[in-house]
Amino acid sequence: MLMSARRSVRATLNYTVDNGRPPDYYFYEPDPGTELNPPGTDAREVEIHDAWSEVGQLSADREGFELHDFGAAFNAFDDDAAVKRDFYPQVVEHVKRNTGAKRVVVFDHTVRKRLPADLKVQTTVQRPAVLLVHSDYTVASGPQRVRDILPNEADALLKRRVAFYNVWKPLRERVHELPLAMCDARTHSEGDMLRMDLKYRERTGEIYVMRHASTHRWMYFPQMEAHQALLLKTYDSETDGRARFMGHTAFEDPTTPADAPKRESIEVRTMAFF
Repeated sequence: MLMSARRSVRATLNYTVDNGRPPDYYFYEPDPGTELNPPGTDAREVEIHDAWSEVGQLSADREGFELHDFGAAFNAFDDDAAVKRDFYPQVVEHVKRNTGAKRVVVFDHTVRKRLPADLKVQTTVQRPAVLLVHSDYTVASGPQRVRDILPNEADALLKRRVAFYNVWKPLRERVHELPLAMCDARTHSEGDMLRMDLKYRERTGEIYVMRHASTHRWMYFPQMEAHQALLLKTYDSETDGRARFMGHTAFEDPTTPADAPKRESIEVRTMAFF
């Protein structure tokens, strides 16, 4: 396991203003005159702590994230069919091994690269890094995702604990730029999570974005290697005090050299049943 001697960095993260209205993001051109309430307009400079010294003590149930050696060999990330056929089973075993879940279902993945902002270059599985403080699911959209993916089993499954985990790792090389920052779930309050509406023509989804609070403690793993993977908890049905949601974001590391190789990573989204 690579241990970094780097100190904390100060960087700008894109929080969202709490103005009493849910922020929104449209995946289509809204009607003229629509009053928009975009997220990410509250840029704040924060300290982001090098987490390598704590890597063995972190818990997805407490801080909301962990880092482990992934180990498995796979390089065909440009082959979507191969990712689903060969990489998904490795992710399932990784999540089971590190959470104790009885069953794990992978439901999608995204390859992140530094791409132009033009939406036309994006695909459903290849997108730029997200420079927005967010958590992927809400108290409503978590259970709804189970119903969407496993409609015939959802009622029974939702009677027991379900948790969603993202497995995030570099594709083939060390991360030199746009690392991922995680907010220690113990340091945000329920009120810091703001529901954001995701507007599609046929439906409206929702995630959480976050308002700023001075209590937030941010952490990251500089120079992550390709054999390492972050386990990020994005939803938990339990309300017994363990982490249920965890804010995270990519960020521009001010210490990154100008000629650093561009970050390429994959995140695989899973639901785990206990």
